[in-house]
Amino acid sequence: MQLNYLGHIAFNYWQTIPDHVPHIELDTFVVMPNHLQGILIITDKPVGAQHCCALNQHLAHNTEKFGKPVHGSISTVIRSYKGVVTKRINIIWQTKGQSIWQRNFYEHIGREEKSVDNIREYILNNPQRWADDPEKPQHNFDDRDFLFDIPF
Repeated sequence: MQLNYLGHIAFNYWQTIPDHVPHIELDTFVVMPNHLQGILIITDKPVGAQHCCALNQHLAHNTEKFGKPVHGSISTVIRSYKGVVTKRINIIWQTKGQSIWQRNFYEHIGREEKSVDNIREYILNNPQRWADDPEKPQHNFDDRDFLFDIPF
């Protein structure tokens, strides 16, 4: 499966996440024609950027609330990622405020290595399953139909 220019935008911005959020490491990920699937690893590294906070500080006063995101949280990381990709694609499309993502995203906390290995395998094998994907568009589509997988 080859990435188109929109897929490359999603791929390249995903790779920059650790540059902006030092306590996040990237693991396996794949950009699919209609979604992205990936594993983010939360590390115990000291936080190097002022806009992040260590996850072990997410106690009472740092709990994410509607309209009050916690800097460096997974929700904030995904929200920021979606925002920057959306902005870039809207520039290319010459549109303003066009939504390209589904509203939410799915998350799973992998506490055991076997569980994480199973998720890695699923992600790596996902491109081979694309032809049989029930979410695959069944019509003639243009580049705007080929975006990402995880409903962010």
